[in-house]
Order: sequence, then C-alpha cells, then structure tokens
Amino acid sequence: MDRETGLGGGVRLLKNVLRREHHNYSAGEERPLVGYAASLTAFGAYTAGWAALVRRSGRPLPSRPDPRDLVMISAATFRLSRLLSKGSVTSPLRAPFTEFEGPAGPAELSEKSRGEGPKEAVGELLTCPFCLSVWVVTTLTAAQLIWPRATRTATGALTALAAADTMQLAYSTLVGKATKA
Repeated sequence: MDRETGLGGGVRLLKNVLRREHHNYSAGEERPLVGYAASLTAFGAYTAGWAALVRRSGRPLPSRPDPRDLVMISAATFRLSRLLSKGSVTSPLRAPFTEFEGPAGPAELSEKSRGEGPKEAVGELLTCPFCLSVWVVTTLTAAQLIWPRATRTATGALTALAAADTMQLAYSTLVGKATKA
C-alpha cells in the first residue's frame, strides 16, 4: 500500500467514524457538531492566546482570587454576557448569525440561530448568555491578570450597571403592583 492510498483510506475511515458518531449522538435531530468542534477549537486558541499574554506580562499569578474581584467579575460577566447575547443595541453584532423572533424583556430580544454548521453554532453561542459567559469570564479574568486597575474599573462599571438594571426592574415591578392595587 503506498503512502497516498493509506492516507486517503485513513481520512475516509475517520469521516465514516465521525458520521456514525454524529448519527448516533443526534438521535435524528440536526445538531451542528462540526460547528461546536470549531467553537471549542477557537475557544482553546483564544484561551491559549490569553495565557501567553499573561505569561509574557511577567506578572505573578495570585495565590487565590480576591473575593471582591470575584464578586465584580461575576456581576460584570453576567451583565456583559446578557448585553452581548440579548441586548437590542448589540443585535447588529448577532445579525449575520441569527434571526429576530421578537422582544424578550426590557431592552432584550429573542433571536434564534440560522444557517448550518459553524454559522449555526456561532448563532447559538451569540444568543446564549450562559454560553457566552465562558468567553467573557475568560477575557475579564485574563485582563485582570495583565491590567488589574483598568479591568477593575471596567468590571466595577459593569457591576454598577447590573445593580442599576436590578433597581430598574424592581422599580417597574413595584409600580406595576401599585397601579393594579
């Protein structure tokens, strides 16, 4: 068997295995597993890039996270993930990968992914605040290790925005209950 035939046979075998696994996994549903694999690969490269920047910065890693930073990064991740994945004003960023379904709450939209394969997987990522939060928390955590003061300023602002949103929603709820009484 020559080298080219062996390689071609190996590629065919791999494609058949992947096709069978996709069929067995999906149970008849269309699932963008190739797109998910591409997303995982992209996330791995993204994380490796941040890790290289952190290492290159020469800053020592903390022995443990500061509890205040954890609270701020948590609130900032929540707020930024919702803004990017649901916000009306950020819909142009999602538009190439999503389809508008309707309003979903104050200043938020309901959208569904469109396309197939990687495009569909990106659409799912961009419309899912839980999925997007993994990317956001990675960004904020790495940025905090490299630029702690600037990142604390940004996470502080996003935390204040999350608190303000909570107050706006609480106020609207109270006003709604008061007008019904």
